[in-house]
Amino acid sequence: MLDVGCGAGGASLFCARRGARIVFIDAVAEKVESLRARLAETPAREPQGHVCSSLPLPVASASISRVIAMEVLEHVPDPAALLAELQRVGQPGALYLLAVPDEQSELMQQGLAPEYYFREPNHIHIFGREAFARMVTDSGLEIVQRDAYGFFWTIWMLLYWTQARASGDELAGEAYDVVQPPYPPLLNDWASLWQRFISLPDAAPVKRALDQLLPKSQIIIARKSLESITR
Repeated sequence: MLDVGCGAGGASLFCARRGARIVFIDAVAEKVESLRARLAETPAREPQGHVCSSLPLPVASASISRVIAMEVLEHVPDPAALLAELQRVGQPGALYLLAVPDEQSELMQQGLAPEYYFREPNHIHIFGREAFARMVTDSGLEIVQRDAYGFFWTIWMLLYWTQARASGDELAGEAYDVVQPPYPPLLNDWASLWQRFISLPDAAPVKRALDQLLPKSQIIIARKSLESITR
């Protein structure tokens, strides 16, 4: 499994606990080293961590059966080039889990989020759903499934930025787009309300409808064709 833009390593750890061979990559050295230490405590086979910008990927062609790139493509100057690299390293038949922020969620944050949130090294691209799908197929991958999720997080982010502005907190100058605790009480209230709501017996269909209406992220599961010739 290859985890590009591994961050805190949730996807890598999930696969590592099942004994997968893990290759994980991030541009931030501290994240790679932290995940390396955590993977050492799992049954992962031959975990390999790399600090790089992902172009090119330090991975052999046609060597990976599962490729994960969650919330990465919006950060890189040339997302099509990164997708071409992801396609290159996948074995014929490899599966891909790809996610980017949803366009509507991003547009709603414009004007609320500080300037750094939409400049390098953060969100420098906003992808419409059809544009995202086209980019994936143009890379030579076949789309298996499309989905969206994260209504809770869209509202969470809007509340976070609004509360930060109202309280006069300094928002400029941050290096990365991950907001840090402690969070204001308003966010805890929203989390508590959401938890009570999704615990209701008939909440699941409503939650799914909200996730489709205003998701935080759009997801594509794709496959590399068995007949693919590695570029």
